[in-house]
Amino acid sequence: MKSLKIFIAICTVLLCHSCGMYLSPPGGVDNRSYMGESTPSERDFKKLPQPKNKTVVGVYKFRDQTGQYKESNSGANWSTAIPQGLTSILIKSLEESQWFSPVERENLGNLLNERQIIQKTRRQYNGEKASNQLPPLLFAGTLLEGGVVSYDSNILTGGAGARYFGIGGSTEYRQDRITVYLRAVSTSTGKVLKTVYTSKTILSQSLDVSMFRYVDPERILEAEIGITNNEPTQMAVTEAINKAVYLLILNGIEDNLWQTNEKDSTKSKKVFSKLDEEIVQSNTKVPGKGLWNRDRSNFSFGLGYTFNGIRSDYSNSQLKPGVRADLIYAFSDCFSIDLSIGYQKLENKNFFKSEFLNYDMNLEYLTLPHNAFSPFFFGGLGMIYDLDEKRDRSVKFKTQFGGGIEYMFSNTIGLRGRLSYNLGFDDDWDQLEAGKINDHFLQIGLGLKIDLGNL
Repeated sequence: MKSLKIFIAICTVLLCHSCGMYLSPPGGVDNRSYMGESTPSERDFKKLPQPKNKTVVGVYKFRDQTGQYKESNSGANWSTAIPQGLTSILIKSLEESQWFSPVERENLGNLLNERQIIQKTRRQYNGEKASNQLPPLLFAGTLLEGGVVSYDSNILTGGAGARYFGIGGSTEYRQDRITVYLRAVSTSTGKVLKTVYTSKTILSQSLDVSMFRYVDPERILEAEIGITNNEPTQMAVTEAINKAVYLLILNGIEDNLWQTNEKDSTKSKKVFSKLDEEIVQSNTKVPGKGLWNRDRSNFSFGLGYTFNGIRSDYSNSQLKPGVRADLIYAFSDCFSIDLSIGYQKLENKNFFKSEFLNYDMNLEYLTLPHNAFSPFFFGGLGMIYDLDEKRDRSVKFKTQFGGGIEYMFSNTIGLRGRLSYNLGFDDDWDQLEAGKINDHFLQIGLGLKIDLGNL
């Protein structure tokens, strides 16, 4: 019972420590404001060549054409799924591109009314003088039309979970997608000059870990921990609009709709070369896998420290240390094969003590392969080899399953905490056969994971 309490306490510390960086609830009052985040496509604007002349464009209404409302699990929700300030987002994107000079058209009525007020005021105080007339409004040679035409919910959903002896966890994820169309129209002829469209995924993830155990007949240990990560819809819409403006500029250069500065001809070639690579990568994406790059390699190596507690026909189980090494091959984003070898110790105080080698092969499922922090689950077959010459040194087979938490500090190095349950196919690990349950042991471990690259 004492070893069980230690085991539960260590598990709780590992879980809380692994999730601690994500559990920093806000406290107090923060009166400061901050600048909006930049998106990857917004940073791509700086790589574009300079235009020969900026194009004056007008945007009357760039709007949400889906009419979709947010999903709600409790009653009706009349909030829209798409932000309603799309025209403002597009105008900011046009300004940051340095290729367009947008003119005010969304609230043209307000602008005209204010100009009339100014002219009437001048007439009242200065009379009808030509010098008091306002300059004419700047007209747009090109109109930009379009909007968000699609919001697809739950295009990819899933999750996983496990619970044993009151200890378990679960994870769920959901992927949505928005699609933006943008077209340039000539105001002199009404001809549609160019149309582009972009898509952006929106990922939502949640993780819950809980524990419920009787540590003794009159005391209950209960613990819960959980995190939820929802990608902001506004950031996804901004990224899609920025990408549409970026593609509109490049496609317009190819079709001679607007000209680049002759000094930036070399820069133009580099940008078009990058665009060709992006098109190839987009065409090779598997539907439903998302539009992000994997941040874990196919092959990785792990080395860790373990503690083992045997559950056998004797009492007074002790937690004993050990070491293990893993070689992991990821054959997809989420699934991998884990081959491991370890040196472990098992002990029942005053009754049984053993040192053995264990060999395991597991199928592993990584729930969030594109996040630095991710839970994982595994199961497979293995065997142990007793190193004590005084006992039966035949190979004993077992099966194991469990889960853990992985956190990648960088693209190559990460930390892993794991908990596994190892059930033997025999009842003579301790040289005693009694009872109805075969010998088994619980193992907790903590170690490093090193990515070896895509070999």
